Amino acid sequence: MSLPREVLAGIESRLHTVDAELARLYPGDRPGQPIHTAYVSGADASETLPAEWGAVAIDLAERQRELLIELAGEDVVNQVLITLRRRPIQDLRLDFEDGYGTRPDAVEDADAVRAGQVLAKLPPEISSRGIRMKGLTSLEWARAVRTLEKVLDGAGGVPEGFVFTVPKIRSLRQVDITVELCESLESSNGLPSGALKFELQIESPQAVIAADGTAPVAEAIHRSAGRCTGLHYGTYDYSAACGIAPQFQSLEHPVADHAKAVMQAAAAQTGVWVCDGSTQVLPLGSPDEVAAAVARHYRLVTRSLEHGYYQGWDMGPGHLVTRWAATFAFYRHALSVAAPRIGRYLDRQGGAVVDEPATAQALATVVLRGLSCGAFGPGDVTALVPAATVEVLQQLRERKIPAL
Repeated sequence: MSLPREVLAGIESRLHTVDAELARLYPGDRPGQPIHTAYVSGADASETLPAEWGAVAIDLAERQRELLIELAGEDVVNQVLITLRRRPIQDLRLDFEDGYGTRPDAVEDADAVRAGQVLAKLPPEISSRGIRMKGLTSLEWARAVRTLEKVLDGAGGVPEGFVFTVPKIRSLRQVDITVELCESLESSNGLPSGALKFELQIESPQAVIAADGTAPVAEAIHRSAGRCTGLHYGTYDYSAACGIAPQFQSLEHPVADHAKAVMQAAAAQTGVWVCDGSTQVLPLGSPDEVAAAVARHYRLVTRSLEHGYYQGWDMGPGHLVTRWAATFAFYRHALSVAAPRIGRYLDRQGGAVVDEPATAQALATVVLRGLSCGAFGPGDVTALVPAATVEVLQQLRERKIPAL
C-alpha cells in the first residue's frame, strides 16, 4: 500500500511552508538577557548614577554581610561585592511615567534632553539602556512622543543598546501605533530602518485576556515587526486592576503567576525576553526592617529564577545586593546539577537520568546564562566537565551535537 506521488509531493510542499512560517515566528531564544532593569526617575539622570547606586549597595552588603552569607554563602557574597564595584547595573531605564509624574512641559523637555545625553555616555557594562515613556493613551500620547524625541535629540541619535518601554498596553492597536511611531521617527530623522526597539509593559488584564478570549500579548509580539525585545510585568497596576487588596499585591500572588505564565508562553522561542516585576519593599528603616526586606527580596528573586523569569525590576540600589546574590547562588547551584548531566550526555554514558537533546539544550542554556552574568567562569565549568567548553555548550544550546 502506498500513496500517490502527487499526494506525497503536496504534503512535502505544505510542510515546508509550515516549517518556514514557524521558523519566522519562532526564531529561538536570544542570548544576552540582563539579570535586571534598574528603574530611576528621569529627573535623576546623571552619569554618576551607576557608581552612586553601587556605593549605596556596597554599604548595605557590608552591613548585612552575615545575613547574606547565611542566604547565599561567603563565596557568593565576595563575588557580589566585586560585581557591585565593577558593574552594579546591567540595564537602566530612566522613567518618565509613574516614577516621574506630571511636570511642566519645559521641565520634562529639559530632563528628557539630559537623559538622552546621559544614556549616550553610559559605560558599555550597561548593555541595555533607555527610557520608560508615558502611555500611548489619548491623554498622554503627545507628551510621550515628545519626550522620546527629546531623549533622542539629547543622545544625538539612537544610543547603543537603546530601548524604550511602552506602559499601559491594553490594545493591539497601541502596538501598531508604536511600530508606526518608530518607522516615522526613523524616516524623518535619517535613522536606519529598525534602529528603534521597544518593550511592552504588561500591567493590564486586557493585555493577557481580551474580550474575545484571545491572548493579545502573544499577537502583540508578532505584530511588532521584530521591534519588540521584551515583555515587562507591572506588579501593582496589574494586581490593582484585578481587584487585589494592596496588602496582598505581590510578585507571588496567583494573578501575577497567571499573567507571567501567559507572557512566558507567548514569548517562548521568539527571542523576546520576559522581565518579572518589582517589589515596593526597600531595605530601609530599622535594622529588623532592613534585614526582613533583604531576606524577602532574596527569596522573591530566587523564586522568579526558579520559575524561569531571568530578569526583574530593581527599584533602588539596595535591591542590587540581593539581585546579584540570589542570581549568583541560583546559577552556581544550577551548575552543580547540570555539569554531571552534561558530562554524561557528552560521553553517552546514561545513568539514573537519561537526558534527551531538548534537556541537554536546557542544561547548556542555564550554564551559559550563569557564565554570561558572571556567576562563574569557563574554568569553573571545565573543572567539572573538561569537554564542556563554551563552544560545546553553545553547540548543545543550538542542538548541533547529534543525539544518540
